[in-house]
Amino acid sequence: MNGQVILVILIIIGLIGRSPIISTAACVLLIVKLIHLERYLPTIERRGLELGLLFLTFSVLVPFASGRISTKDITAALTSWPGILALAGGALATYVNGKGLEMLKFDPQLVVGLVVGSIIGIVFFRGIPVGPLMAAGITAILFKLFSLIGGRF
Repeated sequence: MNGQVILVILIIIGLIGRSPIISTAACVLLIVKLIHLERYLPTIERRGLELGLLFLTFSVLVPFASGRISTKDITAALTSWPGILALAGGALATYVNGKGLEMLKFDPQLVVGLVVGSIIGIVFFRGIPVGPLMAAGITAILFKLFSLIGGRF
């Protein structure tokens, strides 16, 4: 199956699965292919994840930059049980995401399973897509767990 057909299928699946990010990404890549800018695909592949993480970090830091979160708010959040648990959750999530990034670099073909699995989660379990890094991180943990239990795959 050629890349354009796969991208169209991903656009349709993204629309059905209510995942505008998958649909939009597939649309942009389809446009890149249709206007013959394939020479940029390796750059998009190499730098796209970094750029996405940069914009995600921007969005997380905006409340600090805009002054909506003060030093007093930070102190209160980090000295309460929910705040301490959020701190631990954030640290654990970034660790898992790092393992996911390592796994994606090691085996980029896993993206197919991650995308299809995310769509299944959205459609059948009413889940929210959190992105390929967290899905890859959970996959890395599951891979390690299954390797320990059942030997090497």
